[in-house]
Amino acid sequence: MAKRHHGRPDLIGEHPCGDAGQLILLLFFLLVWICDSFIFHYSTFLSRVMPLPLRMFIGGFFLLCAGILARKGLATIFGEVREKATLVRKGVFGVVRHPIYLGAILFYVGLTVTTFSIAAGVILLLIISFYYFIARYEEKLLQQNFGWEYEKYKKEVPMLFPKLRKTNS
Repeated sequence: MAKRHHGRPDLIGEHPCGDAGQLILLLFFLLVWICDSFIFHYSTFLSRVMPLPLRMFIGGFFLLCAGILARKGLATIFGEVREKATLVRKGVFGVVRHPIYLGAILFYVGLTVTTFSIAAGVILLLIISFYYFIARYEEKLLQQNFGWEYEKYKKEVPMLFPKLRKTNS
């Protein structure tokens, strides 16, 4: 059974291994990224292709986006207590269904871009797979709870990566 946040009947639940998995992957990523980027330099040879200031700018942009998505997503979900579980579609949840997970992914992308560590990039692919896995699990819970309303939401809003939509003029 999915765990609920203590004292919050308005929250549906999350993957039972979600928090532990995120922490383990964070520590593993940081270990690989720091060792490769600043100590051993096994797979950072691509960093010579792009000047450091440009890598820092691009990486900083990803980190800024990560912070905004995570902050707004967390504020939307945990900022107010609702009487019952409600499908949240406002704000960043109107852009992607899992903005907090996208924010986490962009955090890792930002760090990876700053040093172009291929080893960290491989771990990043593992992290994206993990977030996809736990997001799918949580979507099953949401589908069970909200039925057709969630099905409609899934058709309108992408899971993790925003669509570049054409605007009709």
